[in-house]
Parts: sequence; structure tokens; C-alpha cells
Amino acid sequence: MNIFKKIKTYNKHGRRVVNDPFHKNTLEITKSELKKTPKRTEVINFLLSLFKRETCYLEIGVRNPEHNYNHINAKTKYSVDPGVEYKESSIDFKMTSDSFFDKLNNNEILSKDIKFDVIFIDGLHLAEQVDLDVKNSLDFIKEDGFIVLHDCNPPTQWHAREDYEYKNSPASGYWNGTTWKAFLKSRFNPKLYSCCIDTDWGVGILSKKHPIGDSIKNSNPFYEYKVFDKNRKESINLISFDALKKILA
Repeated sequence: MNIFKKIKTYNKHGRRVVNDPFHKNTLEITKSELKKTPKRTEVINFLLSLFKRETCYLEIGVRNPEHNYNHINAKTKYSVDPGVEYKESSIDFKMTSDSFFDKLNNNEILSKDIKFDVIFIDGLHLAEQVDLDVKNSLDFIKEDGFIVLHDCNPPTQWHAREDYEYKNSPASGYWNGTTWKAFLKSRFNPKLYSCCIDTDWGVGILSKKHPIGDSIKNSNPFYEYKVFDKNRKESINLISFDALKKILA
């Protein structure tokens, strides 16, 4: 028997269909994740609603503004995106986040003294860049503000692959990248509180002031996915949205 003929078939449209249990299980996990609520927009708006003042919001990595940015309730909002993936969008600062923070620090845009209530990071989903975005954001977040990150809880190692273009994987075109590594690194920072809301691929939250979750010791020094997966709940302090609301009530 040709085992590959049994595992891999193609439908009448020429699309690849994989029917082995491993791929099927990953597909079911993906479907389950897509059904989770609330989405990141509701989490961000909840955090903004906690402030009894006019709020200032920054979004890094917008793509299509209709997916999140346009629905954020803040008095003042700024968007940063180089516009590579969605050129039609109207972005305040059409540049990389590195360029944005450089110009901000040099007083070339806005003001180097500006502080944000919430900064949402959803740009390049690779650990090194996300870590740099977090470091830069910490300089411009208010003391009681929040840094929010998307894609912190990849459900399988295929969702956490480094290469987005490898879509012929069990996760298909769904991709969280290695954002989880940058978020986990922040969990090791004793100066930060943190948690991850178990919804919308993992909505990570960092705070200097609000006790949403104590830091942890580094028990995964090489950032291995299997180690992360085994200790997922503790590693990223995975909690429900309701639990977050009770903490911050």
C-alpha cells in the first residue's frame, strides 16, 4: 500500500486534503480557537474604560483598521504600520515601529513626552521584534497604563512556526508566530505584572502597576515550544476575561 496515497489526496478543485489524525486534530483546535470570545477589541476597550480621564491609545501593526483600530474607544488614537500588507488603509504613521519610536525619541513626531494609556502591539509576529516593541512601549506607557499583545497563546507548534509563508502545514494559513516568546520573556521581568486572556489566540497584557499576575522565574531558558505547552497556564498566566475583570474591578 502506498501510505502517502492514503494520507494525501486532492479534491476536484485541486486543493490538498489531508485526512490523517494529526492534521484533523490541528484543524479542530483551530476551529475551536476561532470560536472563542471576546475578541481583542473588547479586551482593549475594557482596559480603556477603567480610566476616568480622556484616554490616549497607540496601535502598532494595524493592517486593516476595520479589524480593530476603528472600533477602539479612545479620545486620542494613533496608528503605526508600514502599509505593506494593506496599502489602502489610512495610517497616521506609515513606517515601521522602529522608525516611529526613533522619531518619537528625537522629538520629530508628536512629542517625546507623550504617554499612552494603552499600547497595542500586533505588528511583526517574531519574538525579537515584539520584544523590541515592548521595550520601546515601556518608555511611553503611563504608570497605570497597559501594554497589550496579540497572538500570545499559539495552540500548536504549527501556529507558532517562524515562517508565515509555510501555509502547507496543519495550521494552514493561521499563524501566531513567535510572539509568545517575547511575552514569556516579559513574564520573567520582576518589574512587570502580566496575564494572558484565553481568547482570540491569546491577548497578553503587561502593567507596571496593576496586580494582574506576578512575574515568574525562567523555567524555559531556551524558549522551547513543548516546554511552554506543558506548562502553558502558569507560563503565560492564562486566565479568562471574567477573571481579569474581577481583578481590576
